[in-house]
Amino acid sequence: MKDMIREMIRNTLIAVGMSFTIFSLTAAGFDIGNGGDFVLREYSFTKMVIGALIIGIGFGLPTVVYSSEKLPMPMKVLIHMGIGLIIYFIVASNEGWMGDGSSPVLTACIVICQLFVTFLIWLIFMLHYRREAKRMNEKIRELK
Repeated sequence: MKDMIREMIRNTLIAVGMSFTIFSLTAAGFDIGNGGDFVLREYSFTKMVIGALIIGIGFGLPTVVYSSEKLPMPMKVLIHMGIGLIIYFIVASNEGWMGDGSSPVLTACIVICQLFVTFLIWLIFMLHYRREAKRMNEKIRELK
C-alpha cells in the first residue's frame, strides 16, 4: 500500500510537471506569436496556472488504476484517460483554451490537437514502461 501511494504521488508530480511544461511552452508560443504583446488581465495567468495544476493532478492521480491486476488494460486506459480528459476539457473550457466558440471548425481543430497531444504523451509513457518491463524480464531470465 505504501509503495502504491508513493507511486501515485510520483506519477502525479510527473503529470503536474508535464502540464506546467506544456502550459509554459504554449504561453511562450502565444507571446512570440503576438510579437511580445501577449497580455493577460484580471488574474488570467494565475487562473491558467491553477488550471494547469488541476490538469496535472487530473491525469496523474488516476494512474493508480494501472496497479490493479483485476482490470483489463483497455479498462485501465479508459478510466485513466476518461478522468484526465474530462478534467482537462472542463478546465480548458473555463480558461478559454477551446476558442471563443465563434468558429466550430476552429474549436474542433483545437479539440483534435489536444486529444492528439494527450494520446501521444500516453503512448510515449506506455512504450517506455513496456520497454522497461521487457528489460526487467530479460534480467530475471539471465539470473535463472
